[in-house]
Amino acid sequence: MATRSTLAGFGSYLPRRIVSNDELARRLDTSDQWIRARTGIGQRHIVSEDETAVSMASSAAKRALEFAGIAPECVDAVLVATSTPDQVFPATAVRVLNELGVKNGFGFDIAAACSGFIYALSTADAFIRAGQAKCVIVIGSEVYSRILDWSDRGTAVLFGDGAGAVVLRAENDEADRGLIATHLHADGATGDLLYVDGAIGRPEHTGFLRMSGRDVFRHAVSKLSSSVDETLEAAGLTYSDVNWLVPHQANIRIIEGVARKLALPMERVVVTVDRHANTSAASIPLALDEAVRDGRIRPGDLILMEALGGGLTWGSALARI
Repeated sequence: MATRSTLAGFGSYLPRRIVSNDELARRLDTSDQWIRARTGIGQRHIVSEDETAVSMASSAAKRALEFAGIAPECVDAVLVATSTPDQVFPATAVRVLNELGVKNGFGFDIAAACSGFIYALSTADAFIRAGQAKCVIVIGSEVYSRILDWSDRGTAVLFGDGAGAVVLRAENDEADRGLIATHLHADGATGDLLYVDGAIGRPEHTGFLRMSGRDVFRHAVSKLSSSVDETLEAAGLTYSDVNWLVPHQANIRIIEGVARKLALPMERVVVTVDRHANTSAASIPLALDEAVRDGRIRPGDLILMEALGGGLTWGSALARI
């Protein structure tokens, strides 16, 4: 009998240090009003010296396992979406396996920038549907403060650090919940719109994030709307069937633009960008964990997740909690 991937657990971690817009304005030519008007961001969390991609991912994963009531020995795989690993290798996921005490599982990282969580979710779902795993932890963990040019107000104000996780568990396909559909896309021709300018082993390595904001915005609304349409159509559903949109938290204008395209009121959109800023691959699971734990998202709700990131990569996922 076919199986379906159900979302059994949710967890998150945000660094202790909070950096306000006013704090950034003391060292950049910007202001709280300027940042809020253009992005919707009021603050962001930034790691301290003892917080890493691994430590944040591990904390979020432990909370997700506790939520699900699942022991580490039942975990078959850990997938970590990150563009800011602590090391080139071992993979962040392998370090997390050790931190969790998973003895018989496998793990690897997925780098798809801000779309990473959707990519990892789809990959984990494929393992479960194929019968290669029964329990997979999917994590987004990012330390974007490492790759920001803090003198560039166009990017420094946009990003924050954090981690979010979900536990996927295999259940009978007759269960009226779980992941229904995922769709992934990429367009390498637009790779220079959002990238990090360097790599290990290259003499010109500088390692700062670079972005053409207007072009990214233009692509984001159209590509995300199209991806959402594709996913709903594949499931035989419409906008009115969706209880909650849980979007990548890049910019309030992008979020509002997609919501308008989908004819969804903002009351049905989970928004955390004002407090978390853009945490890249961590943003969707962070928002999902918050909305589940505060009672907005309830069992039986149909949720739609979508993201676009450097590559450009983009995708969407539809699930019933």
